Amino acid sequence: MMLTEQTPVPAAALPVAQFKDHLRLGADLPEDGSGDAPLQSCLRAAIAAIEARTGRILISRPFTWVIGQWRNPSEQTLPVQPVSDVTAIRLVDRAGGETTASGFALAPGFRGPFLIALGLELPHIPAGGYARVELTAGYGTTFDAIPADLAQAVLMLAAHYYDFRHGQAVERATFPPAVAAITARFQPIRMTAGARP
Repeated sequence: MMLTEQTPVPAAALPVAQFKDHLRLGADLPEDGSGDAPLQSCLRAAIAAIEARTGRILISRPFTWVIGQWRNPSEQTLPVQPVSDVTAIRLVDRAGGETTASGFALAPGFRGPFLIALGLELPHIPAGGYARVELTAGYGTTFDAIPADLAQAVLMLAAHYYDFRHGQAVERATFPPAVAAITARFQPIRMTAGARP
């Protein structure tokens, strides 16, 4: 299984001004934005790290998920949350032939939406082939849409990266304990066989 981001987080969605306030850098940087590149890099790195740790996509954008076999013939959990739309499922056979599938829908679940079959089974994945699921995930298109605690974790982790942006040795783990504590409740729970999403 492989999840691929189709477009990066838009620069306009990065909370650069908020991050400057968090760092108390407002008066020390040029007003024309020419000093924003390092701040944007730290914010992007922090968003990526928190998304990877929690399985929660913070800023909405499109993804492609490749899977070789459904875990359950009639329903399938998704690799990230929250998912707002599954725009298509493309079935690719061993020879590279592709068809667009139907007969599926998003259903609400305790941990977020999941795929369900509208008939008896989800679209059949060809032997030796795979399904390419095109989905949109994220809390919203702006930083303000992110839950407040995760937004705070982004700013804290970005500040940590900014402090060590010149490659200095870090004595302790690169994920600060305070950020780890905030994100802990968002981390995926390992499901047992047969459990519903």
